[in-house]
Amino acid sequence: MRQKSEKIFFMIYMLGFLVMALSIALFQPLADTPPLYPNPPDEHARYLVAKYICEHGVIPTGFEEEIRIPGYGFSYALYNAFPYIIQGYVMRFVSLFTDSEIALLYTARGVNVLFGMLMAAVVYLIGRRLFRDRRFRWLFCFAVTYLPENIFIHTYVNSDSCCMLSTAMMFYALICSYQDGFTMSNRLWLSGGIILCALSYYNAYGYILSSILLFVAYFLDKKDGHWTYRWKDMLKQGCFISAVVLLGISWWFIRSYIVLDGDILGLKTRRILSEQYAVESVNPLTMCTYRDMGYSVWEMMSENHTLKEAFNTFIAVYGSMSIYGSQWTYPFYKVFISVGVLGCFCCLFDKKHGEKPGWKKIFFHINMWFCILMPLFLMIYYAYTTDYQHQGRYLLPALVPLMYYSVRGIKRLADLRMGKWKLPEVLVNIGVGCCIVIILIAAVNMIYFHALPMYLETGLVL
Repeated sequence: MRQKSEKIFFMIYMLGFLVMALSIALFQPLADTPPLYPNPPDEHARYLVAKYICEHGVIPTGFEEEIRIPGYGFSYALYNAFPYIIQGYVMRFVSLFTDSEIALLYTARGVNVLFGMLMAAVVYLIGRRLFRDRRFRWLFCFAVTYLPENIFIHTYVNSDSCCMLSTAMMFYALICSYQDGFTMSNRLWLSGGIILCALSYYNAYGYILSSILLFVAYFLDKKDGHWTYRWKDMLKQGCFISAVVLLGISWWFIRSYIVLDGDILGLKTRRILSEQYAVESVNPLTMCTYRDMGYSVWEMMSENHTLKEAFNTFIAVYGSMSIYGSQWTYPFYKVFISVGVLGCFCCLFDKKHGEKPGWKKIFFHINMWFCILMPLFLMIYYAYTTDYQHQGRYLLPALVPLMYYSVRGIKRLADLRMGKWKLPEVLVNIGVGCCIVIILIAAVNMIYFHALPMYLETGLVL
């Protein structure tokens, strides 16, 4: 009976995400629509790459004039374009049956909706691994999947959606590997996550570094006071993962090296094109950053309320930083995350029978916090040295481990005992249920009461 109810709940969980994601994907406008600007950030520029692949059947180099971003002078084809390649070739297939522009746009967006569905499924697998208690397992799943900003990121043309799937895959692979060892399936999960991450979004590369560190550390053991390292096992399994990853990503970086004259990341080429074709306000030669103006990082953050705005936009902001949710949404998530993380730090590791946590467990958690904090550091760095953009979507790679610690902390607080007194189970049930309901209400409210009315107001949706 419990397994049947679990399957039903899983179907509701997946179907709910699909309905919400499609509601946004089908109604948000593509073009800039002043003064409301409810269009997704940079989608019109990103869509040019997928559209080019659809029309020409080849991957652009990034130098083509037709895919340059107006005003900025460079193209998103210079970056890791794997998600756009998938979208472009799926669009090319659909174009065999219709030449409707709106159908092709929906096709491109639909690829990211699929990435979101896959991520939701992986998040559920993570929840099953980490939470035996079904209440907190589902709280974790809904906290990750139904975060309004996470739903949004899977509804328009971007590379972030594929990146979010990759972070969930790597997190799941590392959890399974540290519990069961680096089995064949765990190695394939990890390899797949690294490949998708490497081919999608630079801001999440911290996961790749942590995956390498955690893999290498796994084979270091301490027995009878002596440290030993299982070199043979590490090399055998590491060579397999390396071979799969290199097979999956080498084609792109070799191509970039050839096409972009050795610039495998495309960053140098982007700057050159920007200097040649960008308008003065965003040209690297003439643009004045906070660093150029002599401001300190702290002054920049204080002047623009960077962290507050970054948090709010990490939770829920649609359009081009133009559509916010209800005011109660942000304090709820602030309390939810703060209480959970603080609760997790109050009893940081499980201490069964008075045993201290092993060094591998400590090292694992250090790496997960590195994955949480790295996107924040990168956002602040780019805001200070390049162009000031405190968009919370840049922080989304931190979502899975952050929500894990939040829910884990809440569970530990619920399990605390004071002598013989323990929080009654009925109150725990009510509390967890209320959190899930509020999360769902926040998502529904954001989509159907804030975003969709503005989309319809533009008159540019079908």
